[in-house]
Amino acid sequence: MKFGANSFIWVSPLTTQSLDLLDKVHVMGFDIFELAIEDQRLIDLPTVRDRLKRLGLGCSVCGAFGSQRDLSHESSLVRANALKYINGLVDVARILGAPVVAGPMYSATGKARLLPPEERRAERRRAAAGLRQAASYANERSVKLVIEPLNRFETDMINTTAQGLELIEEVGAPNLGLHLDTFHMHLEEKDSAAAIRLAGPRLFHFHASENDRGVPGSGQVHWPEVAAALKAIDYQGAVVIESFTPQLEEIARAVCLWRPVAPDQDTIAREGLAFLQGLFA
Repeated sequence: MKFGANSFIWVSPLTTQSLDLLDKVHVMGFDIFELAIEDQRLIDLPTVRDRLKRLGLGCSVCGAFGSQRDLSHESSLVRANALKYINGLVDVARILGAPVVAGPMYSATGKARLLPPEERRAERRRAAAGLRQAASYANERSVKLVIEPLNRFETDMINTTAQGLELIEEVGAPNLGLHLDTFHMHLEEKDSAAAIRLAGPRLFHFHASENDRGVPGSGQVHWPEVAAALKAIDYQGAVVIESFTPQLEEIARAVCLWRPVAPDQDTIAREGLAFLQGLFA
């Protein structure tokens, strides 16, 4: 099993000036650095590529999907902007050698509404059409797209593994898979291990996050069952620790993180990695 750390643990947005994080995660013993790309213009990709190669680190890419990056939106301009952003993430992944682009790219984070059935179906059709285009672009560049179910407070579209699989089936792209996160699963699934088994070969990416977004292993997530399920389906992707810092106002507001959940951000990564390495040993 390969283990990764997401840049959101420490910074938002990620910039060329914050790339000392690569050295940090390398020294800590991670195999993967996950780049949360909020604005591609802030990052010099050749510099990142060369530094990853020098350190022997792999990478993955994830996105941030605000109101103007919404594939399900009724405005064709907003949908076009979302598709352009996702395609840009694919280009980043291709340049850096990342196998996946991850995130809740079917909609905008924070859309939680009770819609009439016909509006809901129309929104879903728009999302599926956009994902079909994005997956085609990614497939031509040997990149997989992975959609992340979020909890009910962050989206009203895809909350569970079953819903994610239904959307994947509707899109019908072989390089479109699931990105599961234990934080969201803890809120939405009856049984996280059963949900992982349900995902099976469509699980392309995995986030290890505690129920309070603190240090993995320090909370209520049923980690032994999660690990057993990943082994049972022969999961071959990375297990990436994701958390956020409450010191950055914009990101704290987006994920509703109002208090520190660990002594410091390094502790989340360092102790989380030690726990996961022991768990999967």
